Amino acid sequence: MCAGDAARTVSVSVVEFDKGLRGGAKLMVTDGDTAAALGSGTVAVLGSPRLIALCEEACQNAMANELEPGTTTVGMRVQFDHLQPTPVGAEVSAEAVLKKIDGRRLTFEVSATDAGGLIGAGKITRVVVGIDDFMGKCCAPSD
Repeated sequence: MCAGDAARTVSVSVVEFDKGLRGGAKLMVTDGDTAAALGSGTVAVLGSPRLIALCEEACQNAMANELEPGTTTVGMRVQFDHLQPTPVGAEVSAEAVLKKIDGRRLTFEVSATDAGGLIGAGKITRVVVGIDDFMGKCCAPSD
């Protein structure tokens, strides 16, 4: 907690969503997407952080037309297995399916594939938040 901050509450009305909402995202792997470039490894293949980000993008796309103005979802938990390497130049597709709704918590099953098949799978939990309230929790940079 930042100095001088008081406890805050986030007020977001619970919105009804339907399980089964789907979203997708695609990526053409570049040098900047590699484990070596991201600092998560030393080889020039798709880095796990970038693959997880692609899956989170698919979750966001599933919710794109479902959220009230002034709200969004933010990542809370990632459980993910990166199963196979993907080289620079390959296309990767991610899919997210909303499987569980617990108040403001939304749990998605995610998977990612390339031309060779399944390369990653897992679960991502995101939370519906009011953007202004959420941003108000950020600490100001120190001088």
